[in-house]
Amino acid sequence: MLKNTVRAGLLAGAGALALNAMPAFAADTAPAADAAAEAPASDASAGEKGLTEIVVTATKRETNLQKTPISINVVSAETIKDRHVQSLLDLADGAVPSLRVATFEARQTALTIGIRGIVPLDANQPAREQGVGVYIDGVYMGRQHGLNAALFDMERVEVLKGPQGTLFGRNTEGGALSLVSKAPSGQFGGRISGGFGNYGSYNGEIHLDLPEYHNFSVKLDGVAQYQGATVKNPLAGQTGWNYFDRRGGRIAVRWKPTSDITNDFSYDNGWDSNSPFYSQLLNKNPNGCVAGPVAANSKCVAPGTAFTTLTGTVVQPPSIVVVNGQTRMKVADIGVPQQPSIDRTHGFTNTLKWKVSPELELRSITAWRGVTSEQWDNSGGAHRVPVYAANAPFSRYSLANLWQHQFSQELQAVGSVGIVDYVAGVFYFNEHVSDNAATPNSNIWNADGTGYTINTAALQNPFASIDRASVANSKSLAGYAQATVNPTEALHITVGGRYTHDEKKGTLVTFRNAANGNTLDKTWNKFNPMATIAYDVNDGLHVYAKYATGYRAGGASSRSPTYRGFDPENVKSYEVGLKSDFWDHRARFNIAGYIMDRKNSQVDFNAIYVSGSSNVNVLETVNVPGVTKIRGIEADLTVKPVEGLTLNASYAYTYTKLPQVTNPFTGITQNVYVVFTPRNAASGSIDYAHPIGTNGAEVRLHLDGNYSQATQTFDQYATKNDASVVFNGRLALADIPVSSTGQKLTVGLWGRNLFNTAYFYRRDPSNSLPAFAVGTTGKIGGVLGDYGNFNAPRTYGLDATINF
Repeated sequence: MLKNTVRAGLLAGAGALALNAMPAFAADTAPAADAAAEAPASDASAGEKGLTEIVVTATKRETNLQKTPISINVVSAETIKDRHVQSLLDLADGAVPSLRVATFEARQTALTIGIRGIVPLDANQPAREQGVGVYIDGVYMGRQHGLNAALFDMERVEVLKGPQGTLFGRNTEGGALSLVSKAPSGQFGGRISGGFGNYGSYNGEIHLDLPEYHNFSVKLDGVAQYQGATVKNPLAGQTGWNYFDRRGGRIAVRWKPTSDITNDFSYDNGWDSNSPFYSQLLNKNPNGCVAGPVAANSKCVAPGTAFTTLTGTVVQPPSIVVVNGQTRMKVADIGVPQQPSIDRTHGFTNTLKWKVSPELELRSITAWRGVTSEQWDNSGGAHRVPVYAANAPFSRYSLANLWQHQFSQELQAVGSVGIVDYVAGVFYFNEHVSDNAATPNSNIWNADGTGYTINTAALQNPFASIDRASVANSKSLAGYAQATVNPTEALHITVGGRYTHDEKKGTLVTFRNAANGNTLDKTWNKFNPMATIAYDVNDGLHVYAKYATGYRAGGASSRSPTYRGFDPENVKSYEVGLKSDFWDHRARFNIAGYIMDRKNSQVDFNAIYVSGSSNVNVLETVNVPGVTKIRGIEADLTVKPVEGLTLNASYAYTYTKLPQVTNPFTGITQNVYVVFTPRNAASGSIDYAHPIGTNGAEVRLHLDGNYSQATQTFDQYATKNDASVVFNGRLALADIPVSSTGQKLTVGLWGRNLFNTAYFYRRDPSNSLPAFAVGTTGKIGGVLGDYGNFNAPRTYGLDATINF
């Protein structure tokens, strides 16, 4: 009774806030600089002095964002340019406050993507799933590997707040990230861009539209992005840290044999060479661990343990090891062997649309995709276990290979009959993934700790000892339907549902260099309903209430010696929102409030085991009993007070609370946390354009600022990362005519992290606490200190674009 009363009160409060705020709703806002942006504008847009209409495809049909009763943010092509967004990792600065993007560990080879507090810690294993679905042109991406590839010619990025379990399917509890590419236009044109910047960076793009020929239109895209290491490696000839070299190409062909049939085919191929962010040692024995009885107020206590006595000695690191928790290091203290990690991505997509009648359009989306990843991560040096011992190995070189390929087929029927708009479809997905990993220690200390040598014997065949190897196969079959009834011009009632059948089979082939053979063979069936009531108060004010569900498939941890399995998690969401245009379409205000209850939350516990010359990362995933509470408010405001000036502000409040859970390593109940989810986050931007002369040229200025409160890195530790405030900017001379045939030149000066703000986006306390063990005696021989990763330093450059 009390729970229902509180729930009703929160929803009513959010609804009242939305209505009293008057201007609009928050769910579908366009973060910093996107409400005025570049998404396609309709003929009904407010005119030159007003804000442009934004078209989205979140409901599987083109709709006006402001009239779509879904919480959405849109990152437009112009926003991508202004923020110098080259890959999805560049959105980690908080352009969309409720969207969180982070590296897994320190690596750029796999991205962790979360929305609304649904953020998995380690979803990069073959038998594990993400909590946010990532789609490229309607095709679901099965792995988080390869997501940091260079972006091609994006029309927009839609951030669909979750859950999105009805139209988008499983693994969309937090929502969906939908990347929409620019399609062939059938008219000759394009653009060429190039630029350079600090750290030896350069980038180049070519986008070419060819004229339609015999009903065929072709578009070609090529991109190259390079940045040298921002932290140097003292070992000659070895790769430093935070380096990338991305290249890719895409060809899109549109065949339109009749006015009712459109068939789009595309092929893309990407290559990403990169290195991890550098892991610094932030402090030395910060919790004051000493041998003996554990005092009542001791900080040397690992969560999930009940140690009463500590044994061993905290070893002091050699003097050449730098302890620095204040500034971003430019040169590492220890030179280590490290070669670039390589991601290779490719994909074929065919999208067929047939307008059978005014009431029905049939669609088919067929795709084959694949990714291979070769990881070479030696970011920790002497900052991770094992700690110093004379003539002993150190510096954990984390090596891993992953191979994935997937096939998906989706059939849709979209149309309108009378007062009913409908979407129905079936979806099939088949994925095969395998991986292996090894962690040799790459360096050896000299006897007195004043120097070190390279562990050449271990590196001659680094995969001689395999930490783990696994293989997994996933199949998913789903059917869904959604209908919107419009009994009046103002009232819209939507109901829908999706039934999903999932199969997952896997085998842990090897663990700690021994044959294992533990298997996973599970089947899950799930029905996800949704319902929405939307009402158009007037042309500029729209309100809605929504109930939605979603689920994230279960799986197994290949970092677990028993290949421990875990069940799916399920989410129910209650949301109210308001969207509005006002002040003669010069302003938009959107606000949404939501309550999400998640059952069987999947949380991770990890520990490092030292084994001879390697260190094995053991990770156990368990389902949390009870209900995880996620509550939030999202608000966005866009104002165009005068011609040429656009102001944006976005805010997200996210409250999360998980029930306590038993630590699988110790059997003791402890608190757990949602990672990379700030309680408060905000973003704002200023865009100003002023004409020069009468030939259409203008000066354009963009400035954005992004704030995030401190967050946790690990499910099992309360330790938080730093809060952050980051500014980006761009100043451009745009649309300068360079010929009488329409070619125009734009020259821009851009900067990211303009004030060179340094903060730890990832902090790991596992090396500063007693080792996990069962019983009351803890060991402190492996205690060293917290280590973590700074954000990227200030980068800046000059670029030029010619449109033709």
